[in-house]
Amino acid sequence: MTDREIISLINDSLIEEFELEESAMAPEAEIFADLGLDSLDIVDMVVVLESALKIKIRDDAGLREIRTLGDIHRFVIAKLGAPAAE
Repeated sequence: MTDREIISLINDSLIEEFELEESAMAPEAEIFADLGLDSLDIVDMVVVLESALKIKIRDDAGLREIRTLGDIHRFVIAKLGAPAAE
């Protein structure tokens, strides 16, 4: 799976789960301020991403560093060890 496919899958999963607008899905969008998610939503987000991507991220210390949608993209891409592809 390419970086672009991973980003698309993440965005699509979050749009569906949290009823977000596609136009809000910019890499610089802040999870809390721009996307309107709260701390309980973060738990749901982890479950959604684990299910969509077939990976375990729940106990990863890197989750604490995530502030933006781009952070999520980079975190998951690194977790999957995906090749950089445009």
